[in-house]
Amino acid sequence: MNDILIPALLGLIEGITEFLPISSTGHLLIAEHWLGRRSDVFNIVIQAGAILAVVLIYRERLWRLVTGFGEAENRDYAAKLAVAFLITAVLGFAATRLGFKLPESIAPVAWALIIGGVWMIVAEWFAAKQPDRSVITWRVAILVGLAQVVAAIFPGTSRSAATIFVALLAGASNRAAATEFAFLVGIPTMFAASGYELLKAFKNGGGAHEDWSALGVAFVVSAVTAFVAVKWLLGYIRTHRFTPFAIYRIVFGAALLLMLPADG
Repeated sequence: MNDILIPALLGLIEGITEFLPISSTGHLLIAEHWLGRRSDVFNIVIQAGAILAVVLIYRERLWRLVTGFGEAENRDYAAKLAVAFLITAVLGFAATRLGFKLPESIAPVAWALIIGGVWMIVAEWFAAKQPDRSVITWRVAILVGLAQVVAAIFPGTSRSAATIFVALLAGASNRAAATEFAFLVGIPTMFAASGYELLKAFKNGGGAHEDWSALGVAFVVSAVTAFVAVKWLLGYIRTHRFTPFAIYRIVFGAALLLMLPADG
């Protein structure tokens, strides 16, 4: 039964945390500390399940970008998405080649949760003082691409938190606009990461050792859960700030440091 329950639980954690600004990678590392370590292929491919949910939610927006590519506004937006993705892809690949690996201990994740929570409170305070702007500039696109790289290297940072709040501070002070751009950039980013890990696994013969049934269960659970979580978040941010997520990060990170002082 654990062959189904544990992957389902990990998929549930991934689906809930991938787009809420609380760090999916950090939560998965913490969960796997007790439930058993999973392969990099497992952890990255179930993220693709969550990204699939975003594709479904933003399907009309994506369709308008494709079918309306002849319009200057759509071309400009698509170009900025492409630049943000390319920055992430190039620098992320370079980081992989240089041997950067996610830490498996809890302490770095806990500190990233705390620091990220404090940064979110400060960033939203500064963003609230800016005029409400929904335009995505080239500066926003470039900084969002860089933020994705930072989030990939430091688990606990949260890709969604890093990209949303960088966008807010860089000029897209409208929460809905910043969130939409951050989520849309995540689509090619995570699908590319999943594809890269799958190719690497097959090339190295690791595919034969992967539990594909468990991965399939986690993928489906992640997709369904992420769909619900993102739909809720998009409604929430229309009238609420991200402060409760920041407080959660700080409290959770502090609790981890108190509970696991020997894991650092």
